[in-house]
Amino acid sequence: MSSRSPIEAAADAEPALKAIPEPEAGGGTLRQILSNAGILLGGKALNGALSLGATALAARALGVDAFGVLVLVHAYVQTIGEIAKFQSWQALLQYGTAPLDAGRIGEFQRVLRFSLLLDALSGVGGVIIALLGVLLLGSTLGWPAALSPEVGLYSLVIVFMVSATPTGALRLLDRFDLLAWQSAIDSWVRVIGALIAWKLGAGLTAFLAIWFAGQVVAFVFLFGAALTTLRARGALAGFRLRASGSLTEGFPGLWSFVWSTNLNSTLALAFTHVSTLMVGALLGARDAALFRVAKQLGDAVAKPAKLIVPALYPELARLAAAQDWIKLRRLVWQLALAAGGAASLLLVVAAAIREPALRFLIGESFVPAKDVLLWLLGASVVSLWALPLEPLLMSTGGAGAAFRMRLLVTSLYLPFLYAATVQGGLTATGAASVIGALMLFAGQLWLVLRWYRRTRPVGIDVG
Repeated sequence: MSSRSPIEAAADAEPALKAIPEPEAGGGTLRQILSNAGILLGGKALNGALSLGATALAARALGVDAFGVLVLVHAYVQTIGEIAKFQSWQALLQYGTAPLDAGRIGEFQRVLRFSLLLDALSGVGGVIIALLGVLLLGSTLGWPAALSPEVGLYSLVIVFMVSATPTGALRLLDRFDLLAWQSAIDSWVRVIGALIAWKLGAGLTAFLAIWFAGQVVAFVFLFGAALTTLRARGALAGFRLRASGSLTEGFPGLWSFVWSTNLNSTLALAFTHVSTLMVGALLGARDAALFRVAKQLGDAVAKPAKLIVPALYPELARLAAAQDWIKLRRLVWQLALAAGGAASLLLVVAAAIREPALRFLIGESFVPAKDVLLWLLGASVVSLWALPLEPLLMSTGGAGAAFRMRLLVTSLYLPFLYAATVQGGLTATGAASVIGALMLFAGQLWLVLRWYRRTRPVGIDVG
């Protein structure tokens, strides 16, 4: 019997290449993107169902209040992890695509080393920041003071949240099938663990341990998949973690790019985990639980379309490298119309069934989340109309402009979100989310239209 792992078998399904041939200019098509997104959809659909199942089991086992504490602790750790980590996968795609496609393996490996170094520093830095936050903030974010030691231990999971480099490598090598498998592993561990914990009557500490274990198992699989696939493609020949000279030599603007993408993703937290933490700090763990469940269901409407984004980045990077602006623009508008239009139709259906869905999936005690759920569904639809705008800016040298726009919107949105939550409660928090999404959409659209005018060929109708 063969002793090879499933990861190695999957990676060997394609021939190893010492130099990957450069694709034809303009090869990034909507069909290719949708094909890769379709592969991810299989994994994400299963992941979504499992994630919702784990949430439902945890909510029923712990009750609204204790489940709210679980939500707040996890949101806190995820927030710190996202702040600390760099989006090094974007740098790997942006600066590693051309060298890898042209067979310049040594040049590609320099980008890979740089990306791995950022991940390592991010993981360690994130844990330190999280532990300091637990000491300084204590229970002000909504969890009981007695739980702070467990929160500190749970913060160690940040090391396993920083997986940008293996994710970028698999995206770059079109191994979206392995990413699809990886996306469900965390949820498999959680749903099986939650089911056992529910049957045994376990408490909050057990669920924190289960959530921790899920992240670790998913990280190990992802790192192993990327390592095996890169080796099979010949991209790790002679690779060493330590190398002489500057890691960024020959890659002008690399540091600026990674700082812009890191800060941009940090600001994006205002629309995700920061909202949950604000609800917990201002309204309590119970409302945080209702908000988290509503947000998870609201995001479920947008999740299938958002799977296009991981598949979109490699194609945009190749089109930008080929300077095929006409196809690039056409692709962006096609995706915006497809994702936004489909989401708008789904909003009508989801709005009609939201109350029975909450009652059936999560339980009667979570039905009060129905009003905020309607608003969060609306925010998800707006985000889908804006789906390809930020990836386009990132891929065409507009990372700095995208960051400045998100900084402007966030500086307006957070005070508004705070005031709305204090004055209007949970439902007002949802309404503020829609307004924030509209502001970001408008700002990013303005930047894209400005880029469009700069690159439009004179006298040519690009459609």
